[in-house]
Amino acid sequence: MDLVRAARRGREAAFLQLFDEHHPALFRFAYRLTGSVADAEDIAQECFLQLLRPGCAYDPKRTSVRTYLFGVVRNQSLKRLRRTDLTDAASRNANPGPSPEDAAAGAELEAAVAHAVMQLPDTQREVLILAHYEHLPLAEIARVTALDLGAVKSRLQRARASLRETLDAYASSLERKR
Repeated sequence: MDLVRAARRGREAAFLQLFDEHHPALFRFAYRLTGSVADAEDIAQECFLQLLRPGCAYDPKRTSVRTYLFGVVRNQSLKRLRRTDLTDAASRNANPGPSPEDAAAGAELEAAVAHAVMQLPDTQREVLILAHYEHLPLAEIARVTALDLGAVKSRLQRARASLRETLDAYASSLERKR
């Protein structure tokens, strides 16, 4: 019997195994899409609750449980982002970055990259996160986002180009400060 079916029948061990296997990646994905720890945790929990509901659309013949869960996280994240004014979210979640006295250059660069990723359009950001942070194959990203493979490749290419441009500008500004 598969884990989803066992979890739906109330077997706690099956649910815990599903949760332990998938929660960290789903949380990271939700966090990187929303920029909020609280929203990411809520989204990840809702994702598992949805999987256990009787009317759940998950069909193991059509897709893997991992792909289904990433799709739920994506949809929930996009709903939350639509409800939140993006400028409010950016200012609420903005990371001012460490001062030169308080942090290493590596931490500052990490903050710059995270900020640059959050500035990408939603369509590019989700594809980039799934590819680079969650290491999903392009075909699986296409299934999660309900796009064709060509669109995934195109969005990923545009996201990389935009990041390159943003981070080049960041590097130039660092050089001018020195």
